[in-house]
Amino acid sequence: MAEASIPVDLFNPGQVFACLGFLEAADVLLGEVEGGFDWNKGGETRFHVRINSGQNPFAVVLAYLAGVEVQCYAPKDYTDPPKKTKKKVDASDGDAGGIQGPLDFSETFPSPKADSLALPIRLLGTYSGEQLSIPVSHWADGSGRNDFKLYAGNRSGADKARAMLSGTVEKRSKKQTVSGLKTRGLNALWKEQPEELLARPFDVLTPIGGSFNFDPRRAWTGIDAGYSPDAQEHAIAASPIVEILAAVGLEHARPDEFDTRQVRYAAWGVPLPPVLARAAFGGSPLAIPMRRFRFTLDRPSKYIKIVTFAQEELNA
Repeated sequence: MAEASIPVDLFNPGQVFACLGFLEAADVLLGEVEGGFDWNKGGETRFHVRINSGQNPFAVVLAYLAGVEVQCYAPKDYTDPPKKTKKKVDASDGDAGGIQGPLDFSETFPSPKADSLALPIRLLGTYSGEQLSIPVSHWADGSGRNDFKLYAGNRSGADKARAMLSGTVEKRSKKQTVSGLKTRGLNALWKEQPEELLARPFDVLTPIGGSFNFDPRRAWTGIDAGYSPDAQEHAIAASPIVEILAAVGLEHARPDEFDTRQVRYAAWGVPLPPVLARAAFGGSPLAIPMRRFRFTLDRPSKYIKIVTFAQEELNA
């Protein structure tokens, strides 16, 4: 059995969400994985994943994500709504657009009604010669659970995921023959600095062209920043790995949202398989070492929510 670990900031909710995402993705790709947090060795908490092979599960997941295709899927009777006049959007999220790229029609669908800007997606890639997919659909969850959808605007979840993974390009002028790179995605980071990304995947920051609003290091309000970065077309650095893997982590689990935009989540101190890690993440009372945290969902606008840094519930 092999084990690997990465550093994690337990007070950054997106990083804890992404740790669960690493575990879920490793389970799809490798099978029979366990993961848990170790906060007892010095000042740095680490997230450990162990598998029944000699591979590094974090390397396997990152290499897979660096080569995936993002595919939307919709119910059989779905049709695209009429296109609206293009409006100015948040520059940090790249160009506006409806559904782009491949669209698959499915016999099953997670919600009664399909929203064109919130269609669920699949991450399609190849591992060990086999094509595998990882679903990302929490924002379209019609099960009665909180969908925990934080993003809004003129861009779909698929567009945002593609920007996180593949980056965005500058608009080409009439005199240009090739578009320049505007923001880098996970695949560029994996090509350029794989050792650093593997050692500290959550700490490699870059301006990203799309966000699900899980990484509080990217979060801002006009009052906090002193101006509006989107109006000035200023991109804000964050971790595309945190953003995409946090969404993967929410596929089968949710943090506990209570009162007015108050959210609670937990870190577990022993190795658990994904099915038990999901319960621990939501704060279920398990007889294992656990640390619980809470944070406030901020609202920089009427439709958008953003994750903020957490505080530990010491008496929980």
